[in-house]
Amino acid sequence: MTVMTNMRPDALHALFVALGILSAAVVFVIEARRRGATDERVLFVVTGALIGGAAFMRLGTWLQHARVSDNAPLIEHWLYGNRSILGGLFGAWLGVHVTKRLVGYRARTGDLFAPAVALGMAVGRVGCLLTEAPGTPTGAGWGVTLDPDRAAALGVPAGVGLHPSFAYEIAFQLAAFAVLWFWARRQDLPPGETFVWYVAAYGIFRFWVEFVRGNEEAWHGLTRPQLVLAVAVPIVMARILMQWKRGGYAGLVRAAPSAGPSGIGTGPSGIGTGPSGIGTGPSGIGS
Repeated sequence: MTVMTNMRPDALHALFVALGILSAAVVFVIEARRRGATDERVLFVVTGALIGGAAFMRLGTWLQHARVSDNAPLIEHWLYGNRSILGGLFGAWLGVHVTKRLVGYRARTGDLFAPAVALGMAVGRVGCLLTEAPGTPTGAGWGVTLDPDRAAALGVPAGVGLHPSFAYEIAFQLAAFAVLWFWARRQDLPPGETFVWYVAAYGIFRFWVEFVRGNEEAWHGLTRPQLVLAVAVPIVMARILMQWKRGGYAGLVRAAPSAGPSGIGTGPSGIGTGPSGIGTGPSGIGS
């Protein structure tokens, strides 16, 4: 811990970003092997995700004013500007789809990325927790209190409990990873659906946590991430609703226990819905 506290904030942040990427890579490889996604073109897809994510993480916070001339020069912003997780997620998604078209890879990969992104975000956000302003003031007992020097450096009040907003996000990401890893990836879902679910859940969480994060308000008390999410989340939720109406979740419904002869299930053994009454088939690869 002493070594970490002696590190420059930017170096400490970069360390946890690197650890997050490493964690995500390990999860991705394990899941790809489990699903048999061993096509070498998957490596190009991952590379596209990394390039797109890195580019849009930087560019996502550049265009903050309607007049382009009011924004910082692009090169200056690239070198010294803030990063955007939402921009990085969009860039990674775009990079995946562009790369797939370039290399002719048609299989969906979302189910490979979903748990990897969740765990990688949880680890990476530790760097934010240790180096960035925690959040808005709170009277809760778990508020983070900073000394005057640290508070002045971050531009927040000293000696006042602050919402540990990044700790909230770490908890969310770990919970999302647990659901994805131990439950969702074993369900009979359309290929790629776990990533859609993850994006929807994170979008909703992020919209609400913005109220205690302390980011600059842009319009009617909402921050720029909230304005983006107010448009993006309904689109993703509409996509989920359409999938449900098309019967895409029929396998998930069949897998749920229902009242059978024994009152436990609907299969011959009263436990599930498959031939043995235990479950349904495996899910696809993802998008």
